[in-house]
Amino acid sequence: MLAIVEGITEFLPISSTGHMVIASKLLGMAPTPFTKLFLVVIQLGAILSVLVVYWKRFFQSIDFYLKLLVAFLPIVVVGLTFKKYIDALLESVNTVAVMLLLGGIVLLFVDKWFPQEDPKEGGHPVTNPSFKEALIIGLFQCLAAVPGVSRSAATIIGGLTQKLTRRAAAEFAFFLAMPTMAAAAAKDVYDYYKDAHEQGVDLSHLFSGTEIKLLVIGNVVAFVVALLAIRLFVGFVAKYGFRAFGIYRIIVGGLLLLMLGMGLNLQLV
Repeated sequence: MLAIVEGITEFLPISSTGHMVIASKLLGMAPTPFTKLFLVVIQLGAILSVLVVYWKRFFQSIDFYLKLLVAFLPIVVVGLTFKKYIDALLESVNTVAVMLLLGGIVLLFVDKWFPQEDPKEGGHPVTNPSFKEALIIGLFQCLAAVPGVSRSAATIIGGLTQKLTRRAAAEFAFFLAMPTMAAAAAKDVYDYYKDAHEQGVDLSHLFSGTEIKLLVIGNVVAFVVALLAIRLFVGFVAKYGFRAFGIYRIIVGGLLLLMLGMGLNLQLV
């Protein structure tokens, strides 16, 4: 179920991490080290769908990969510097609820703030960012270190500020997800092993057969679901924009805040 949530939400501007935090709580899952690792690692399955959908685009010049590297570096700095604080926020439904609500309000106005230029009327929409534009998009991605912001939303909006078309901004965000999430998963696996070593756990038995099976199933399901979601999203956002996602975020964020205000225990503690 968590993998389905991840596959659907990874490329939508509604925060996959936020939705998995909420879903894991509703499913009654305790925030164990493996649970936290699972929530990050299954994102690899989702982002691998980019390889399948856009495989021809990966045979590009070195210039394309250098731009991805430039856009990727800011989140590396932020992630390594503030990882402890970011991990703490992953346990806060309050943070997710507020960020979903605020992000939803922003998405209501994105289409007005960044109208798409019509080539027929002399417009010249950008479909490929420069190195400077790639860096700015990467800086926007850093906002997604806060759960509930949405990495997809942050990077797409970053692309729109640089005059990219909706489709180009979304696709660059998808490509940027690959090194970003691969690095996040690698760091979490390393920390998982490191913590186990410090606690004297036999590393050869760190992952049980059940846990390995869960990771495999989670990644496969997230991959298949994300294949469908990524195709539907690009076409939808290119034609209709982001307003519908903004309304959805406001409803979900508002309901969560209402539930928290009523004293319901949604904290992952």
